[in-house]
Amino acid sequence: MKIVVIGGTGLIGSKTVERLRNKGHDVLAASPNSGVNTVTGEGLAAALAGAQVVVDLANSPSFEEKAALEFFGASGRNLFAAETAAGVRHHVALSVVGTDRLQGMGYFRGKLLQEKLIRESGIPYTIVHATQFFEFTAAIANTGAVGDTIHMSPAYFQPMAADNVADAMADVALAAPLNGMIEIAGPERVRMSELVERFLKATNDPRKVVPDPGALYYGQVAIDDRTLVPGENARIGAVRFDDWLSRYTPPK
Repeated sequence: MKIVVIGGTGLIGSKTVERLRNKGHDVLAASPNSGVNTVTGEGLAAALAGAQVVVDLANSPSFEEKAALEFFGASGRNLFAAETAAGVRHHVALSVVGTDRLQGMGYFRGKLLQEKLIRESGIPYTIVHATQFFEFTAAIANTGAVGDTIHMSPAYFQPMAADNVADAMADVALAAPLNGMIEIAGPERVRMSELVERFLKATNDPRKVVPDPGALYYGQVAIDDRTLVPGENARIGAVRFDDWLSRYTPPK
C-alpha cells in the first residue's frame, strides 16, 4: 500500500515512516526538502498519485496566530484538493489533546481550523489527539524561566514519548478510518512543575522550579488540571518518563 507521510522527515514523521516501511508498505516521506510543499501545493499531485493513505504530520513553523492560521488553512485546502483528485481513502492527522480547551493561544486556533477542514473535506479520516511529548520538556521549562528560577504550572498533564506517538500513528494509518478522533497519552499523570523539576535534576540544570498556578502554558494561556489530560478511553503508551530520561541526550 502506498502511504504518503506529510512532514515525513520531522521528529514524529521520520519515526512513523520507519515503522510503516518495516511493515512492508511503500512510504513516501514528503517535505519541502523533497519537493512537496503543502502550503504552496508544489509537488502534491505527483506525490499523492496512487496513494491510499495520507498521514499529515506537518506543523506550523510558528506559534503566532496569523502564521498558524495561514499554515493550517493553506496546507489543509491544498491537501484535500490533491487527495480528492488522487482518490485517497484515509486521511490521518496528528493534533493535540485539549485543542478545544486551549483556544486562548493562537496556535491552537490554527489546529482547530485544521480539524474543521478535515471534517468538512469529504475524505474518510482519523484525527489523533496526542498529549505533549517528553522531547518538549526542555522547551516547556524554558518558557517559564525567570533568571535562575522556572515558574511552572502545577496543573496535571500526561506526556508521552515520541516513539509511542509514532507507534500509534502507524497503527492508525493501517486501520480503517474512524471519521472521528482518538486520544493517545503517556502512562503517568503528573504535575507539570514536578516533571520539569525531575528533568532539571536529571540533566544537572541548577535552576529552581517554582510551582505557580498563575504561570501560563508556553507563556500564553492559563491551564488547569483538566486542560491537558485525555479522557478515559485514551490509548496509553508504554514508555515511562524516567525510562525515557535515562536514555536522554541533550541536543548539541
